[in-house]
Amino acid sequence: MEHFGFLLKSYRGDIDEARRLIESYRRFAPGDIPLTALVPQEDLPLFKAFVGGDIDLIAEEELQQHLVTEPVGGLRPGYANQEILKLAFHELGVYQHYFTVDSELEFLRPFFTTDFLAPDGYPYSILEEDRDLIVNFDYFEHYWKSREQAHRLIWEAVSVDDPVIRTCHGHTTLSTSVLRSFVSDFLVPRGWSYRDAIDFAPYEYTWYNAWLLKSDVIPVHPRESLVKVFHTESELLASLALGIDRTAIARGYLAVLVNGNFDQSRSLSFDFTDKTAALPHYLSTREVLSILHRRAAMDASEKFGWRRR
Repeated sequence: MEHFGFLLKSYRGDIDEARRLIESYRRFAPGDIPLTALVPQEDLPLFKAFVGGDIDLIAEEELQQHLVTEPVGGLRPGYANQEILKLAFHELGVYQHYFTVDSELEFLRPFFTTDFLAPDGYPYSILEEDRDLIVNFDYFEHYWKSREQAHRLIWEAVSVDDPVIRTCHGHTTLSTSVLRSFVSDFLVPRGWSYRDAIDFAPYEYTWYNAWLLKSDVIPVHPRESLVKVFHTESELLASLALGIDRTAIARGYLAVLVNGNFDQSRSLSFDFTDKTAALPHYLSTREVLSILHRRAAMDASEKFGWRRR
């Protein structure tokens, strides 16, 4: 078992995003952090082109006993299985600790094991309150309320002593020791499977973080996010309008990810350094025409005002 590595859960629908991720991984990886891609058996031929000394490929059917074929916790089977597999991956004995990466992620600068592991060899854990997302009207209205309710249910089920919920959306390091304890000391006594946990509240990372804080299986080393995630279109548009580019993002983060729920692979087609090239991907023709109309009105008004002066 390797001490540390990356886990990529992907499938054929994300092959283009996965290619970009792997290209950035190979560009910036130090050479001692392996990556394992977990994909459906039928998609193995598509992903074999990525395999090398640094990247391994495993069929998710190796964990067939945990996979579902019907919706769970309000999630489609594919999405539910993605959450389940991240929790169950430790059973394959590949890594002692593994940092999960999504297909849409793109590394922006060199990274090292010291970014993910504390000096004692145990992982840093991404534990945040996400206050900036509470402020974001778009996120608060569409996601935060239900997410907070589900997180509170997990906190109460696990009986975490700290009432302040600190967790993450993803891109954290999961420890095999913590997950083994989660199974033996929490799921099994309740007669639960991973599926039951996701059905109760579909947030795999909050289950992990709740048990991490409750169990004391390993030392807890909190860190802020290593990945800049744009959760909503309004958040991304505001950033683009401010001219925040990859260089700026890389000053604070190792990687960037644009949420596929609204992005739909559009971020594959532009560079963050050119906002005029990026913004049209997210603006409708009507919105562009409206902007042009208002701009023309402003120019006319300014011209008239100058003549008067």
